Amino acid sequence: MTTLTAPSTKSCNISRDHLTASEVKLLIDVVKSKGGWYSYRNSVLILIIYRHGLRRTEAARLRWSDTDLSEGTIYIRRIKGSRSGRHPLQGDEMRALKRLKRDYAPSPFVFNGNRHTPLSERTISHIVHQAGLMVGFDFVVHAHLLRHACGYYLANKGVDTRTIQDYLGHANIQNTVRYTQLS
Repeated sequence: MTTLTAPSTKSCNISRDHLTASEVKLLIDVVKSKGGWYSYRNSVLILIIYRHGLRRTEAARLRWSDTDLSEGTIYIRRIKGSRSGRHPLQGDEMRALKRLKRDYAPSPFVFNGNRHTPLSERTISHIVHQAGLMVGFDFVVHAHLLRHACGYYLANKGVDTRTIQDYLGHANIQNTVRYTQLS
């Protein structure tokens, strides 16, 4: 297995609009190993935001009733006039969600805090930002970079623009074209 290393942390002046798949893996691995009390929950949060192109609010509102772990699907309730839809779950996501459901206190929300209420958007932003600091990236990491990472990942895999539009829930294809222009 290859070891991934992050760039040095000389400054946070570099602007980025997405993360690569290997950078997301670094975030997840670092959070899982060094993330503290809620490290597992936080690593699963980053994974699910990335794989399904979630906005912070969509991640915060995700409920266990939206998941069907026996069928391997998750229903994404989009915001901002976007189209909601059912997404397939990959094996690692299903295992992670099953463990999360088993190991954390019961709550109707997938990602909850110590009071069994959904994580706030601010908390989700903080978790993702702290993960970027722990990795040592020389740019500021925020949750929306994970949504864009999903779009660019799909485009680089050759997924057509209309499918990406549907997957990310974009009502207007102009919001999707950015991912396919450079790939």
